[in-house]
Amino acid sequence: MNTSAHRVAHASHPFPAGTRYLGPHSSHTPLGVTVVLRRMGQAPVPAAWPRSPRWPRGEFGAHCGADPADIERVRSHARTHGLVETGCDSHRRVLHFKGSVDALQHAFGVQLGRYRMPGTRRYVVGHTQAPVLPPGLAPSVIAVLGLDRRPVAKPHFRKALATPNQTYTPPQMGQLYNFPASTDGSGQCVALIELGGGFRKTDLASYFAALGIATPTVTAVSVAGGKNRPGGAADAEVMLDIEMVGALAPGATIAVYFAPNTDQGFYEAISQAAHDATHKPSIISISWGGPEDSWSASSLAAMQSALEDAAALGVTVTAAAGDSGSGDGESDGQPHVDFPASSPYTLACGGTTLTASASAITGETVWNETAGNEGATGGGVSVDYALPAWQQGAGVPQAPNGYAGRGVPDVAGDADPLTGYQVRVDGQDEVIGGTSAVAPLWAALLARCNQSLGRAVGDVHAALYQGGGTAFHDITQGNNGSYTAGPGWDACTGLGSPDGQALLAALAAQNPPAAGAPPAGPGKHHHKHGHA
Repeated sequence: MNTSAHRVAHASHPFPAGTRYLGPHSSHTPLGVTVVLRRMGQAPVPAAWPRSPRWPRGEFGAHCGADPADIERVRSHARTHGLVETGCDSHRRVLHFKGSVDALQHAFGVQLGRYRMPGTRRYVVGHTQAPVLPPGLAPSVIAVLGLDRRPVAKPHFRKALATPNQTYTPPQMGQLYNFPASTDGSGQCVALIELGGGFRKTDLASYFAALGIATPTVTAVSVAGGKNRPGGAADAEVMLDIEMVGALAPGATIAVYFAPNTDQGFYEAISQAAHDATHKPSIISISWGGPEDSWSASSLAAMQSALEDAAALGVTVTAAAGDSGSGDGESDGQPHVDFPASSPYTLACGGTTLTASASAITGETVWNETAGNEGATGGGVSVDYALPAWQQGAGVPQAPNGYAGRGVPDVAGDADPLTGYQVRVDGQDEVIGGTSAVAPLWAALLARCNQSLGRAVGDVHAALYQGGGTAFHDITQGNNGSYTAGPGWDACTGLGSPDGQALLAALAAQNPPAAGAPPAGPGKHHHKHGHA
């Protein structure tokens, strides 16, 4: 190997403690990889409300796609090592190759092994050292995905262990959160990212019939070999996401991007959804994630570049903040935040415990049922992403290591499984909670706002933080472990849970109509303080 070669993103990626190395991976089956390239030109500007995208789908690649010279350099390197090109999407900055284990190991300077991770029966193929590329090529490449096949994310749903105290249908929650009247998400497409599981149309038909709502149009999109495969534990995630969006934004269409639970699959699902010129999603909802420090540096960089594309294209991304409190399921006793919720390009969604009487909220606190092993909302401070400009006045504390990082979450909603949602999964009626429910809830709300405003809100962070507390129920009681709620933004429930009508009014007020045009959206000057 060339000793002057450069590691991609300069980082090793150890397996979790307790993983067993079973020996080298010596299969004769070829593997497919995705090479993610840097973008040419400057980083694109997010389409932050009320700004429209500078380059829409179709034009984006010519300005922010891959440099043709970079593509040729990668192709030449791959050919030299006997890899076969199976696809190139220059607007998404990706090249796809297939090759033997030996060819891939030589091309990217890795040793592929078989590893059995704790609590699993099957082995995964992976490597612990970062891929290595010649110095003339390395700066062109953000990541080589698909060499390491370990699972990168968990679905953030929770089924109650005890009998729930109070349960809700999604439409009941839409009423409690005052979703804007005379809207149903018509004209919008919501993308759902799923790294496993599946849905059955018969379940959807019976669920929506029981709610008295027309069954939404749901399309399964296969990504990187992923498919709609119902019959496993992840079905609960898929069905929860579809039923939340379908019940709260019944006029929207839903595209479900099924991908393998690998860094390659997750990256491809987000990138393909953001750039999808067929379904044209205006919102992407993600209910999967993992602690920031469980990702390799190159995987994080690739994912972040896909999320940056989405923001620049005017696509809002909502992401679950996690269900394991401020530790995010890690065992070191330290606070951790979940990615992709920790990306400044996602609207991070935390969780509350909500009680209601008739159609009014009677109490709403931070979701923390850790004592009963019923989960708690994620939230904290990123150690990978710096404090964004729009969060500078929010009072985000420093991370434990002193880093001034991005605060998580941004917003919240009911997520406690003991005050959970009535859904249908694999022929059974169930109650499910988790911040997994909050990401599609916010996706549905923003789809309805998009419909009323006449265009997509895109990157909505600055608008939400600038809009102040008028559009939120400020959650001031409770903690998620390391962080405690208080007035204004906090690292448990962010700005709070939504008052949908007031949120729409605040967004409309930030987008003054052109001279002589009617006001955008209902209740342009209507502001309402909502405190549970």
